[in-house]
Amino acid sequence: MALAAAGATAFVEQMAADSWAQARDRIVSFFSRRDGGEEGVIEGELETSRGELVAAMESGDEQTTLDVEAEWRTRLRRSLLANPAAATELQEMLDELAPDRKNQQVADVHNTISGGVQHGPVVQAGNVGSLSFKAHPGQG
Repeated sequence: MALAAAGATAFVEQMAADSWAQARDRIVSFFSRRDGGEEGVIEGELETSRGELVAAMESGDEQTTLDVEAEWRTRLRRSLLANPAAATELQEMLDELAPDRKNQQVADVHNTISGGVQHGPVVQAGNVGSLSFKAHPGQG
């Protein structure tokens, strides 16, 4: 679900931006209408995620940043699967929150790894800013 991934990325970017309050209100409204959740609960979950994200960014903890994005990607995917008509509203919200993304193409990608056992990391990504791997004992 490329739209869910794009939405989660935009949400996380907004969490780190000065315009967070406006974006938060839109996101809360989206989820409360789609998932039947209470606005206060959803807002609290978003603020918790934002707190985790800000702390992770300050400490250079990339894994927590990825975890926050994955959490919201999963929630968006579930919302879209339960209510496919919500895709239009989500796309409109993304166009408003991140207008520079409006002309980007989004596509689903499906990869298969074959040919035996892989003894190292396999990465699928659209963009990779920085990446490092630690070798485990016995691996070279």
